[in-house]
Amino acid sequence: MSTTDPDLRASGLHLAYDNRLVVEDLDVVIPPGRVTAIVGANACGKSTLLRALARLLAPRRGAVQLDGRALHSIPTRELAQRLGILPQTPVAPEGLTVIDLVNRGRSPHQTWWRQWSKADEQAVRGALAATGMTGLADRAVDELSGGQRQRAWIAMAVAQGTPVLLLDEPTTYLDLAHQIDVLDLITDLNRHEGRTVVMVLHDLNQACRYADHVIAMKSGRIVAEGVPSDVITARTVEEIFDLRCQVTTDPVSGTPLIIPMSRHHGASAIRAVAETA
Repeated sequence: MSTTDPDLRASGLHLAYDNRLVVEDLDVVIPPGRVTAIVGANACGKSTLLRALARLLAPRRGAVQLDGRALHSIPTRELAQRLGILPQTPVAPEGLTVIDLVNRGRSPHQTWWRQWSKADEQAVRGALAATGMTGLADRAVDELSGGQRQRAWIAMAVAQGTPVLLLDEPTTYLDLAHQIDVLDLITDLNRHEGRTVVMVLHDLNQACRYADHVIAMKSGRIVAEGVPSDVITARTVEEIFDLRCQVTTDPVSGTPLIIPMSRHHGASAIRAVAETA
């Protein structure tokens, strides 16, 4: 993994599917060595932006740059050594074992004259250990629980050894315990290995707990970005989700805690909960 901090940014970005414009004239700079969470309502452009940052979606206008170079100009193998992507609900071929899946993370580092090496072996072993998957290395991926399967995919991304990890809703379909497990693992990768992480999350409270930097989006534009305490306010939540709420302090993490209001749970009830927190 490179010892230099990666510089990932986009400028004047226009993104579309067919004739439907999703993101228009967007500028963003991803803080290096930090965990960034992209949040917003469904269809606001979160995953679309992440796909563009991963070179999975070509911009109609504007550009995404990594270390001062346009993504489309970087050879695929070289880009795969710098940037890893975990899409939503990835699917492994039937019968593929965890060790075989994680081994695939080393493909960008191999050529016809440089095949499997001791460095590859060490990277795979380290990735399995870091994700707690060593004991499941010989199990078929499609036989694992949801949380184990997600950890296996993250292990592959870890083995890839990229300084940047892009994760599209890494906690989708996981129960609460496995969600926390995966988010703790992502935090470990950032804190212990210095990897820059960008992830799309639906849960605002989890975004506040686990992200250093939050990007809040609505209708293809960035409404606010910065540290969670600056971005996740009652006003911002109402603007991006059309949801009234109280924002208090999480008693465990000290980060913003969003308490939604509803027709059956109004301001007085929410206030009472906040005062006891």
